[in-house]
Amino acid sequence: MSSTPIGPADASKTPRYAGLSTFARLPRIEDVGETDIAVVGIPFDSGVSFRPGARFGPEHVRASSRLLRPYNPAQDFSGWEAVQMADAGDIAANPFNIHTAVEQIAEAAAELGERVDRILTIGGDHTIAYPLLKAISAKHGPVAVVHFDAHLDTWDTYFDEPITHGTPFRRASEDGFIDRTASMHVGTRGPLYGKGDLEDDERLGFSIITSEFVEEHGVPAALERLRQRVGDRPLYVSVDIDVLDPAHAPGTGTPEAGGLTSRELLRIIRGLADLNMVGADVVEVAPAYDHAQITGIAASHVSYEILTAMARAIVRGRGE
Repeated sequence: MSSTPIGPADASKTPRYAGLSTFARLPRIEDVGETDIAVVGIPFDSGVSFRPGARFGPEHVRASSRLLRPYNPAQDFSGWEAVQMADAGDIAANPFNIHTAVEQIAEAAAELGERVDRILTIGGDHTIAYPLLKAISAKHGPVAVVHFDAHLDTWDTYFDEPITHGTPFRRASEDGFIDRTASMHVGTRGPLYGKGDLEDDERLGFSIITSEFVEEHGVPAALERLRQRVGDRPLYVSVDIDVLDPAHAPGTGTPEAGGLTSRELLRIIRGLADLNMVGADVVEVAPAYDHAQITGIAASHVSYEILTAMARAIVRGRGE
């Protein structure tokens, strides 16, 4: 961008609890010119298999993001002073027809992707990853996916329905949206339906770093495996907030004990910051089960690290 980016509202002039509820108090996309990175919400949860409520996730994460500040000391970078970021509002999706909804999401994400360089999406349930990957792969080709989640989300159907929050990465793999040589799950744990779940998952192109691996070997070892597999390919990061232990993220639809800490998750995302992160989502925040914004705050900080990483990638691409 040739002009100086317009950043968040000045907290010394407008209290953080006042004003428009955009992510991190960023300007609305209609209030700026050319935009590098857009934050967009998708308030949709018709694909859930257990506790509903993630349709209220975007609003909750935005409200939880009000204390975020411009300079990120962990990455030594001020993303919204380097590139133009803006909140693009919400993508409306049909809550009564999943197939119509995914078409609407894919079309809206593709249209937004023509206007901006990169998109961070706040969900919503994990169903939305399928149409988002359709849109991002149309722009970049099959992408490496790093999927943070307690669950594989590569199951086939629920009640004979092929598109739910438990199936997006199976559908995306089958449709050629992901790079099967470079994709990984991180933080998976807990019971499965059978050993065949793991065999199917490997066939669909995923390698796995379990939460137990992170506990036993640490974040550096997990990052080494991730970085070797992703390489320099275009990277899409998908974060189901239930990758965190329920102690760190109680406000989610399908919690599993034994998850990552918020500190571990943030460190891993920072460790991917010099890769070519072209898109991302943070999903499955269900405010009705949250307490004191614990989950919303975790999701907003995860989003902040992702936005910083995206901004760094743009600046590197410009040779600045």
